[in-house]
Amino acid sequence: MSKDRADSKPRISFKALQNQLEDFKQKRDDLNKKTKEYIKSLQDIDMKINKCLKTARDVYKKKRDHWNRKVKKLKAKKIEYKNLLDSIIEEKKKLQKSKSKKKGHNIYSSIKQIERKIDNLERIIEIENLEISEENAIIDKIRELATNKLELLQEQQNDELYKIERKTEIVKINLNKIYEQLNKWSEKSQTNHQAMLDLYQTVNELRDRKKKEEESLIENKKKADIFHEKYLGLMNQRKKRNNNRAKRPYNNRNRNKPRYNGNFKKQNQNQELLNKMKQDKLAVALEKQKSGKKLNLFEARLILEQSK
Repeated sequence: MSKDRADSKPRISFKALQNQLEDFKQKRDDLNKKTKEYIKSLQDIDMKINKCLKTARDVYKKKRDHWNRKVKKLKAKKIEYKNLLDSIIEEKKKLQKSKSKKKGHNIYSSIKQIERKIDNLERIIEIENLEISEENAIIDKIRELATNKLELLQEQQNDELYKIERKTEIVKINLNKIYEQLNKWSEKSQTNHQAMLDLYQTVNELRDRKKKEEESLIENKKKADIFHEKYLGLMNQRKKRNNNRAKRPYNNRNRNKPRYNGNFKKQNQNQELLNKMKQDKLAVALEKQKSGKKLNLFEARLILEQSK
């Protein structure tokens, strides 16, 4: 009963079979084309990743490290000058304490104080209507102040405290220059460091995108393999049908060379050619693997299938 049912099962027509073959072949080829697009996209992503990494390492990291070295040296110089300044300030305090115990003969504490007094006296002579005796007294006072100024100037030039104050000013000026330079170099280092981090972030984003592309590629390849298996199944079905038709007796149509035998022979030739190409690509892939070169997805797949 079951055999009768199987025999009574409607068979697909040759035309419908051919249409299905064309449909599966078209879908398989479209998916294979998409596979190539995925591979090209992955290759482009790899190129971008390598370019970003090379720029980050060879350009921005080198510049950042260059400025960091300069900043490090300058910071050492800054510490040296700060220690020197602290030492000078401590020495100045000791001298001031020592000097406060001694009273100098000059009643004026600074050159500017004397100069202001001289200016005031000269203005009095110019403005006011003075007696000759009054004017001469002022002139004598101006001469006395000028003498005091000269003595104080000589005293300051030979005074250790004066020398220390001058030294302190010089150290402070140099320290200010160091701080200015540190700010400039630190900013350059930070700019290059940030540019390097931005490129590494871009690399991470590209790697995430690559992972998604690889997943899509695998899924697409699975679909292509499914349609390829369906295509091969229908090809075998058509082959069996052609063989059965060739065995039928008293069939004038089968006395002639079957219409599709030539096609089948051509398909066998194509299959042999494809197998040869596959073997050639496998040999290239094995050679690349042996030399340590990077394999693409299809080369890796060929080696994996061969090992199985």
